[in-house]
Amino acid sequence: MLSALGKLLPTLTLDGDRNLVRDAWNLLAGLPGGKLLFSRMIGRMAPYTGTIGARVVALRPGFAQVELDDRRAVRNHLRCVHAVALVNLAELAGNVALAYSLPDDGRFIVAGLSIDYIKKARGTITATSDCPVPATSARAEYLVPVVMTDEAGEIVARASLRSLVGPKHARPTTTVRAPRASRPAARDLN
Repeated sequence: MLSALGKLLPTLTLDGDRNLVRDAWNLLAGLPGGKLLFSRMIGRMAPYTGTIGARVVALRPGFAQVELDDRRAVRNHLRCVHAVALVNLAELAGNVALAYSLPDDGRFIVAGLSIDYIKKARGTITATSDCPVPATSARAEYLVPVVMTDEAGEIVARASLRSLVGPKHARPTTTVRAPRASRPAARDLN
């Protein structure tokens, strides 16, 4: 499934000359199973993030909505969604919102993250991020807020990502080396 995506999006790299997150979402979101495929692609690009199995359900400039099902793999000993699963969900929601919003020549990294746990998280948790939309890839710091709610719409946690945006590094040019002179065979040395 992901190999087919590679044919449609030939440069599956965040350092390419396009915004891969935006291109992939725009290509896949309207297709049957496309949002799930997009979510798995993000999980493959950031393997730890993929461990929680969250789904991106909405994405546009400055906005993301991501859902996490409550299941044994993300629970703690109190039978609620684990704090680390929630922080992982917050980072995913904030990151895809910001990544989608970047200009083609921009990239980012999370430099800090804070989270407040309001109540036990049970049931499907929805993380929503309304983030700034960088006008350029100039070096700047952005605060990316994320709110997580349960199925009743009650807030279970609030997070804030401190993200550093900057330009992608220029790709190094390929250096063509002159062929090396062939070495004499060992028998020619005797």
